[in-house]
Parts: sequence; C-alpha cells; structure tokens
Amino acid sequence: MTQAAQPDGTSAIREAIAEGRASLGIELGSTNIKACLIGPDHAPLASGAHAWENDLVDGVWTYSLDAVHAGLQGAYAALVADVEQRYGVRPTTYAGLGVSAMMHGYLPFDADDELLVPFRTWRNTNTGPAAAELSALFGHNIPLRWSIAHLYQAILDDEPHVPQVASFATLAGYVHRALTGRHVLGVGDASGMFPIDPATGDYDARMLEQFRHLAAAKRPGLHVEGLLPQVLTAGEDAGRLTPEGAALLDPSGTLQPGVLLCPPEGDAGTGMVATNSVAPRTGNISAGTSIFAMVVLEKPLTSVHHELDLVTTPAGDLVAMVHCNNGASELDAWAGVFGQFAAALGRPAEPDAVFGALFRAALDGAPDGGGLLAYNYLAGEPITGLDEGRPLVVRTPDSRLTLANFARTQIYGAFGTLALGMRVLHGEGVAIDTMFAHGGLFKTAGVAQRLLAGAIDAPVAVGQTAGEGGAWGIAVLAAYASARAETAAAGEAAPALDAYLTERVFAGVELDVAAPDAADVAGFAAYLERYSAGLAVERAATAAL
Repeated sequence: MTQAAQPDGTSAIREAIAEGRASLGIELGSTNIKACLIGPDHAPLASGAHAWENDLVDGVWTYSLDAVHAGLQGAYAALVADVEQRYGVRPTTYAGLGVSAMMHGYLPFDADDELLVPFRTWRNTNTGPAAAELSALFGHNIPLRWSIAHLYQAILDDEPHVPQVASFATLAGYVHRALTGRHVLGVGDASGMFPIDPATGDYDARMLEQFRHLAAAKRPGLHVEGLLPQVLTAGEDAGRLTPEGAALLDPSGTLQPGVLLCPPEGDAGTGMVATNSVAPRTGNISAGTSIFAMVVLEKPLTSVHHELDLVTTPAGDLVAMVHCNNGASELDAWAGVFGQFAAALGRPAEPDAVFGALFRAALDGAPDGGGLLAYNYLAGEPITGLDEGRPLVVRTPDSRLTLANFARTQIYGAFGTLALGMRVLHGEGVAIDTMFAHGGLFKTAGVAQRLLAGAIDAPVAVGQTAGEGGAWGIAVLAAYASARAETAAAGEAAPALDAYLTERVFAGVELDVAAPDAADVAGFAAYLERYSAGLAVERAATAAL
C-alpha cells in the first residue's frame, strides 16, 4: 500500500486540506467501505474504513440501507480521525468528492424514493431465465447480475413491487442520489445496468426499443429508459453535495454542502483508473471478494460469449470484462484458520503476518500445486455454469499435501475461473500489452503477481497504489472532475481521461512488472486442466449439500 505523505510535508498538506484542495473518494466494497483522501498531486493522504458483510435473507444476498448509511458514516468518521491525527486539521470541504461501489445489482424505488424490495446484489444468481431471454433478444451477453436482468426477472415472476417502480439504481447510484439528489450514473457503472452504445455514450436505443416491446405484454406502458439513471462520462459535473447529503455523511455538521461530485462509478471503473488502464490494449485485474479482468478493446468482439461482459471505461470506451463472483474470500477464511492455529500455539500473529507467511510459502509450492485442487466457490459462478457454490479442497491419495502446495493452490483457486474467461479473450485475438493488478491480494510483494502472470501468460504490473484500490481510483476521478471544471471556467480545453492519468497522475510512478515464468505457465496450465475436470466434483457437491 502506498504510504501517506511524511511529516516533512505536513504543513503544506495541512494547508491543502484546510483550503479544500484535497479530493475524497469513497468506495463501498463487498466487505469494507473505504474512504481515501488525496492531495492536489493525487498522493494518498489519509484513509478510513468500515467493515461490513452481506446477509442472505430469504435466499437473497443483500445489504440493508441502514447498513449502507452506517457504513458511510463509519468510514468517513475514520478518515476524519486519521486526518486529524496526522495533520491536526479537520476537513470541512473538498475540491471534489466521488462515490463508487460494487457494480450491478438491483435497487428499485417508488415515486417517493422508498426502496421497494431489499437490495439484490451482484452475488444473486436467480435471474437465469431473464438473462438468457435478453441475451438472445439483444444479441448481446446479459449476465445474471446485470440490473436489467433483475428487473426483467421480477417482471417474469410477476412480483407485486414492479408496477410501483419509478426508478432503479446500482448501489453507487443510490448513494450518489442520497448525497446530491441527482439520479445519474457514470457510464462505466451504467454499462452494467443496461447495454451502452459506444457511439453515443448512452443506453443502446435499439435494445431499449426491443425491451419495451418485450415487456409490453406483461407490463404495458413500462418504459425502462425513464427508470434508468442519466448517463454521464468521466469529468462531467454530477451535482453538488446537498445539506442533507452532508449531514448523512458527517452527522457532526462539520462537513459543508456544495462540494462538486464526479459521476458515481462501479468498482470495475475505479479499478481501471487506479491502474491507468483506460486506453486500448491495456487491462487490469482487481482481486477482492470477487475477481475480474477488464481489457480495453481496439474493436468489437466477433461473437457473443457468455463468459464476457461488454462494459465501458469511465470515459465510455468499450471493454471486455471477465467477472468471477468468487475471489479471495475463501483464502481469507483459510488465513483466519491459520491465525487461530498460531494463537492456539501461544504465538498469535496479526492477519497481515499470516497472509505474508502463506503467500511466501506459496512460492515454494510445486508449479502445478502438487496435485491439489481448490475451489473458492462461496457463491454461484456463471462462467462455469454453477448457480450455487461449495468451497472445496480436493486431492488424490498421491498428491503432495504440504503448506507450500496448499498455499499455492489456494491462490490458484482464486485465479481459476478468471483464467477460463481469459482463454476466451485470447481466442478472439485480443491483444494485451500489460495487465495491471490491484487489490489486497497483491499487497504481499511478488507472490500473487508472479502466479497471476503464469496463470494468464502475460506480464502483470503492480504500482505503488496497488493496495489502495478503488477508493483511490474514485478520488482521482473526483480530482479529474474538479480539474475539468477549472479548465472550463478558464475557457481552456479539458484533457481526456487517459491523458490526465498518464501526464498528471501516473507520471514518474514506478511499476513492478512480473513477466510470466515458463515453469509457472506450464504448471498452471496443468492445474487448470485438473480444475476444469474437477468441476464435476463441485457440481456434485452443490447437488448433495
């Protein structure tokens, strides 16, 4: 993780914060809500976090709005406390503010902005009939987790809330509206609600018309375009913090209204920004509770693939996305077990120390994992055709069960489904110069990065902000919106997002690039063959347990 600025620059930083020249980003992830404050040079200054977990309620993965509000306040209060401890000043305003969150899902509201059913997150896989019908109709892959699939499934199921829907949103869109009163969404997040036409930067008009006719038989007069958020691209003015929004974020009353907000984005978009991968032939991999790869395309794909989403960068350029519902959560669980074991031996260790020991051990594992298999499926996995998941460790009697092989296999397990999706991209002839990686999985230097390079057979770069993740990325987008507003006020041309990132944010940033090791490439290929064959065991487990 990038370290906050050191004491020799404290006075200048204190002045920038007091004058409202710092920018704030807040990202609502699957297990943590994180706030990140950056200075005018985009360097992280302080952070705050609030832990939370989704709940399985009546078979639906959800977070309550009360938990959303409490989490926002908790993360913001932790950030402010960190700022005060480091710099002796309490911020009252910012140059820009941005909100990001898990993409997809379904939050439907009535005309009074009351939530009609509990938030249905990206983890839910009950939308199979809707997703299949829409994909066939549009000639465009509509994944199970997309917002339009959730809405249409509710129509197919004749759910009583549907006639009352006046708007629907993603989590980032909901929080942004709570802060500004505006029903808008960044194009990257919007592209996970309904397909975007890259030529217009707006929802695809042909598909909107097709959906209208499809829904007419069950819901005459339903016009989905009137329910969707307005689409904005990176740098546009997405509204100002209202007094109600300021009170929601900071009940103490210190935060003042009027702060400029950038368009709210999904975690995929902030990952692209955080890794400077918004231009064609660049890509990034974000690893957290879910894991996904984003590759910016030079041209459209030749075929529709259920393994690939077509979304956009925050600037509206076409992106192929390999999204896997299951990421590092099972690895986290095993690290917790080893931490408990250390404590039972009278040698308690901090979680970071446990992770470090496991990851370093993985480097000594056999290239193919020693015959072990690990499935990290806590939830269903559409890429491999599973509606539910069962975490498994599988081995044959002649496999080599060692700590090194176990640790390597757990990391491989986090990359398994992703690698299957990346094979489809390779088959389309998509060229990738370098994949940039970010997220907590890459905080232990040189381990997950090296194994990922072997898994996808491509160079993997990790930057100084790899551990900062999306909260830093949305803070950068907030700073970009502020810079765009300043250039517009001065009558100057605004820089494009890719130029802004390259010239102002990442100029001089050191990257650690790991080239694929031949033994790792061959070992992971052998592992993936066993992994694919072993999916029969995973399917049997979901049927039996």
